[in-house]
This record gives sequence, structure tokens and C-alpha cells, in this order.
Amino acid sequence: MFLTELFRTATFRLTLMAVAAMAGVMVMQFTLVYTQMEAVESRRSTALLRGEARLLAQMTPEHLEYVIRKRATDDLRLVISSAGLFDASHAVITGDLHSWPKGLVADGKSHNIEIYPEEGAPYPLRLLAEPLPDGTILVLGRSFHLLGEQKLMLRHATLVAAVPTLLFALLLGIVLSRRALFRVKEMHEAIDLIMAGDIHERLPAGKERDDVERLAGSVNRMLDRLERLMDGMREVGNDIAHDLRTPLSRVRAKLERALASGGEREALEAAVGGAVDNLDQCLGIITALLRIAELESSRRRAGFETVSLNDLGADVVDLYEPIAETEGVTLVMQPTAMPVCLNGDRHLLIELLVNLVDNAIKFTPEGGQVTVSITPLDSSVCLSVTDTGIGIAPEERGAVLSRFYRSDKSRHVPGSGLGLSLVAAIADLHDATVAIEAGPGGRGTRVNITFVLQHP
Repeated sequence: MFLTELFRTATFRLTLMAVAAMAGVMVMQFTLVYTQMEAVESRRSTALLRGEARLLAQMTPEHLEYVIRKRATDDLRLVISSAGLFDASHAVITGDLHSWPKGLVADGKSHNIEIYPEEGAPYPLRLLAEPLPDGTILVLGRSFHLLGEQKLMLRHATLVAAVPTLLFALLLGIVLSRRALFRVKEMHEAIDLIMAGDIHERLPAGKERDDVERLAGSVNRMLDRLERLMDGMREVGNDIAHDLRTPLSRVRAKLERALASGGEREALEAAVGGAVDNLDQCLGIITALLRIAELESSRRRAGFETVSLNDLGADVVDLYEPIAETEGVTLVMQPTAMPVCLNGDRHLLIELLVNLVDNAIKFTPEGGQVTVSITPLDSSVCLSVTDTGIGIAPEERGAVLSRFYRSDKSRHVPGSGLGLSLVAAIADLHDATVAIEAGPGGRGTRVNITFVLQHP
């Protein structure tokens, strides 16, 4: 079973392909060296035979016969291994060639001829038959013994080098495949635990030094995101149950009191009116939660277009100026000198700014001021809403962006605690960051929404 899984791994298959490629390269290299060695030795032998034949042809017949006879009886055969002198009828005159080699032609060219001695096995020679002016034929031969030894050494060297190399490559492939199989097994076990319900389990990613670890790291980040979404859903469920129970309990209590009052018209009308108000609050909470869920699913990116922040801010300020005047608050717009545009959903950005301006007016006492400003930066733009209201404590500035959170200072103000959560969801959809800080002089609150500008 293990060997079957091992052979099925991509690492082992790649190793086999690499080993096959290495073996092919070695075979090609061996063939090239083998053929080149034979060709070089053949050319060298031909050149030596012709050179020796020219020297011997310049001798007198008596001296030549002496030299040939001497070659046959001493060790002066380092270059020319065989020599013979024959007459025109191919009868031997002297030398160590006792008969005319079969197939040899006296044309002054080199030929590879198989020599059949009287005793022993035949052996090949490279022979050259050179006709001499006196009618005799000089035959010189060079043995292939040195070439054979070189070929034998080449074969042995190739085997000695190739076999350990290929075996080591296979062994390395098995080790790497076993390691990859072990890592995949660990990932399978982690995935089985996650599928069994252990959402906190993660794949072994290490330091993400290779493709497998980087893939595991991406899966872990995806699981982190899913875990946060599941935790958010769980918290939302708890928050919905908590926040809807109060208005629904009020509806029930008012209706019960109306029934117990004996059916007086005024009591019934008051009970129904209060019930409608509380139900409207419940519907507002549900609508806001559905809105946040829609934004977090990123379904609204298809409606993105070029939006001018100056125009958007001016529209919201015009819309809320009457409300601000009614509350005794001054609403001011500080646009940029040059138009600043970004890619986004205009309706959602208006909803974002409306929530910020509405919160600022709601928590700013009479005589205060709310300022909407747009500040261009190097590669981004900051949309800020600043008020001179009650402010947010530093330790609560991160929490107010979560759902249903309401600080102690704002519990007396009507609301569901979802406005800034909706702002955070819209900002996240537009890849923007939300930062909350104190207003000028430490008074009030400033909410900064920083958008990254997309340059063409």
C-alpha cells in the first residue's frame, strides 16, 4: 500500500522523469564519445601508416627488406604493429605477415581487415598496401588493441559513474516522495479533523518555504477567515436574540396591559402605537443586519463606478443641513481644491457618510459643530467627519465598530448600535480603512475613512 501511494506521488513521477532524462543524456554522451574516439583513432592510424609508408618507400630494396625483417624480430613496433613485404603476385618476401590479407587492395588507402592467423583467434588490423617502384608491395598494419582498451575503459567508467548516479537519484526521489507523502498525510488528517467539526485545526504550513507550505498557508488563512465569519454569525445570532427580546417584550407587555385595561380606546391606541414603534425598531435592526451581511459578501462590487467625493459630500451636507439647524448644530463642508474621484458604489458611499454625519449630529450638543472634510494624500484620500460632541473613550474606539456595541455615554440616545458597523462594512468593501481618534484639542470625535486611489 505504501509503495503504491509512493509511486503515485508527483514527486516520485518527476524523479523518474529526471532519472530517465539523465540516463538518456548519459547514453547520448557515451555514444558521442564512443564514435568520436573510433573516428579519431581511425584518422590517426591512417596518418601514421601513410607517414611510415612514405619513409620506408624512400629506402633501397635491400635496406627495406632488412628493416621489415628487423621489425618482425625485435620490439620496434610501437607505432606499426605489423609489416610485410610482398611481390607483385602477393607472395610474402619478409615480415610478420605470413600471407596476403584477404580483402586487402594495394591502392595506397587504409582498410580495416580481419586477420586470420594460423593459430589463435582472428583479430582486426588497419592495413595499408603501398606499391613500390620496384614492383614489390609494402603492407603496414596498425592494431586496434589500444582503441579496444580505450573503449573498454570508457564502458567501465560509464557504468561506474551511471549506476551510482541513477541509484542515488532514485533513492533521493523515494526519500523526497516519502517526505511529501508524509506531509500530505498530515494535511489529510488535519482536514479530516476540520470536517469533523474542529474548526480551530490548521494545516501544517511551516515557514511557507515551498509550494506545498504556501498552499497550506493560503488554506489556513481561508480557514481563519471562515472561522471569523462563523464567530461573527454566532455573535450576531446572540446579539439579535438579545436586542430583539427587549422591544418584543415591550410589545407583549403593552398589549397585555391594553387587554387588561378593559378595552378603552385611548389605551388600545397607545398600546398599538407603542407596539408599532417597537416593531419598527425590530425591523430596523433586522434590515441593518441584512444590509451588513450583503456588504460583507462583496456582492455589490459589480455596481462600482467613478465617484467624486466633493459632490458626494456636498449632497450629504445639503441633505442634513436642515436637521443640523434644528438640533442647533453647525454643519460645515471642507472640499478639496482639486476634484478627487475614486472607484466605488455611490449609493453605499452616501450611506456611509450619512451614518457618520447622523451620528455626529446626534451626539453633538447644541451649539456644536460637525465638519465633513476631504484630504488628498500621496496615493490615497481621507474622508473625515469631525464633531465637538461627547467623544469616544480611547479603549472603546475599536469596539464601537462591532455590531450592537454602545458606549456608556450613548445609551440614553435611541439607536441599535449598528451604524458604525455598517460604516465599517462599506469601508471594507471599498478596501478602505476606518480610524477613530479624538477631535481637535481632544474634544469630540473624528472618524477618518482612508481610500486607496487606483491610478490608471
